[in-house]
Amino acid sequence: MITLNSLSKIYRTDEIETVALENVNLTVERGEFLSIMGPSGCGKSTLLNIMGLLDAPTMGIVEINGIRTEGMKDKELAVFRNKTLGFVFQSFHLINSLNVMDNVELPLLYRRVGSSERKRLAQEVLEKVGLSHRMRHFPTQLSGGQCQRVAIARAIIGNPEIILADEPTGNLDSRMGAEVMELLHRLNKEDGRTIVMVTHNEEQAKQTSRTIRFFDGRQVQ
Repeated sequence: MITLNSLSKIYRTDEIETVALENVNLTVERGEFLSIMGPSGCGKSTLLNIMGLLDAPTMGIVEINGIRTEGMKDKELAVFRNKTLGFVFQSFHLINSLNVMDNVELPLLYRRVGSSERKRLAQEVLEKVGLSHRMRHFPTQLSGGQCQRVAIARAIIGNPEIILADEPTGNLDSRMGAEVMELLHRLNKEDGRTIVMVTHNEEQAKQTSRTIRFFDGRQVQ
């Protein structure tokens, strides 16, 4: 489903060169729940951004669903990303001026889905994440765990095959974090979605299908 071949990412500023990733080779199978672990600054989030087509590698090949992405124009990448990938971030990235329903509907606006269909699908995914009773509330009226569930509903409303989650429980206490992880596992097992998650939590990583570790931009396990 996701294949990375000889992937490297180098950031250059004036005369300074920083190697974020070096010669990464990785395959994520369909239906897998993969954890990526490593110390801060080791390249985990950079790797996830490249997988999500939010950044481009300096060298190497990114292939998603058998499609190589290096030749795509920005508009093509945006369309492909919107249809194929769902994103969950540590800081939720909700818009405080929009209510829960409107936040969840956002990805469908880019697809020009009609208003009635957007609302139907938003209600459906909010029921799936257990927040149908909060549709008219605003993010500032929700707990951290509820905000993250709204973010997950937004990530899956377009029915993507792949969910990329960057420290999805990093801003949550242990109880709320456990609830979010339970939801991600349910999406993986019941819906068959492929999930790639960056985490510092060893216990959470042990519950996933497979864990890989990074150190100084290199894959070590």
